[in-house]
Amino acid sequence: MAHNSNFPNGGPSNTASSSAAEPRKVPISMLLSNEEQTAMGILPASHWQQQFTDDETDDDVVPRARTASLTESIFQYRHIHGRTYHSDLGNAESWEPNDERHIEAMEIAHHAYMLTMGHRLYCAPLDKNKVRKVLDIGTGTGLWAIDFADEFPEADVVGTDVTPIQPSWVPANVRFELDDCNQEWTWPANTFDFIHARMLVGVIEDWYLFHRQAFRTCKPGGYVETFVVCSTMKCDDGTLKEDSAMLQWGKVFNEGGRRFGRTFEVYDNDLQRKAMAAAGFVDIEYRDYYIPIGVWHPEKEAAEIGLWWKLAVEADIEGYLNYIFNIVVGWSPEETKSYADRCKKEWNNPNFHGYAVARSAWGRKPGYVPGNNERTR
Repeated sequence: MAHNSNFPNGGPSNTASSSAAEPRKVPISMLLSNEEQTAMGILPASHWQQQFTDDETDDDVVPRARTASLTESIFQYRHIHGRTYHSDLGNAESWEPNDERHIEAMEIAHHAYMLTMGHRLYCAPLDKNKVRKVLDIGTGTGLWAIDFADEFPEADVVGTDVTPIQPSWVPANVRFELDDCNQEWTWPANTFDFIHARMLVGVIEDWYLFHRQAFRTCKPGGYVETFVVCSTMKCDDGTLKEDSAMLQWGKVFNEGGRRFGRTFEVYDNDLQRKAMAAAGFVDIEYRDYYIPIGVWHPEKEAAEIGLWWKLAVEADIEGYLNYIFNIVVGWSPEETKSYADRCKKEWNNPNFHGYAVARSAWGRKPGYVPGNNERTR
């Protein structure tokens, strides 16, 4: 398995209907007690209310107009602590909101991902003359699918998601479908030349099942590629202490994912490569990325990446935290806001040198490759 990295010095050590559906909540018996949080190294929620707080208020959100030939029930979103989430769809349980503020944050995040990957949409060695059918799982706002369709005008690109927040004006070779990737995939075997999934941490229930289904629906010779970010932020020079908001971030998200049944520890457990290999993919490669969070890095390119990641999360930090911190772990919205305020202060302090790591991993389905005279293994 080949490995690429952009780490310095080799890397670290290792809107919506007004009809509000009741949110599904984690049973009280599953919420973390103060004692359990302490045992896991998670500071109590009250800790952050003792820290700095800002008098910030969210800007009013104006819903974007959307046109879609979908039933009204799809737009009967669930309302949780003032934010909207996708309507009921099978076992789907996205932890990210789907309202206007979060859509804007996701659009900023798309640019941050592109900068991180060196302005690339993918890493797999795709042949533009052969890629004709493409699937983007968890397409979100659809920007990746739209950009890919522009780069591959001969390909038909399908983007799927559990919530219909994609634009209606798209290239002719793009379409969007409502679908939950945790359910059985209904596409015929050997359908797609390329299957892509980005930032599905905390979304996929079983990464091994996900890759088995991707293997079945991928054409022989086709590729599957995923991109994830590790939720545990790191620091190599001691400028972040254990009680810092940045180092607490991963502890809360990781434990929330365990109780949620959808892991955030994909990078930590090397699930991308392990699940690809178990499914039968070959020529598995990966590339790791170093993401300085905030404005502290002295190198221009790294600092620009860090700035855009900071902007993406700050654009709706409350939305990123709301479900896991409030519903799964059991903090109050006020406690979560105090924590969010502390995060923003740390990200804007150049004396705090925190960073995250991300990984692209891709693999090929063995078999007959069009244009070759023999089968490949």
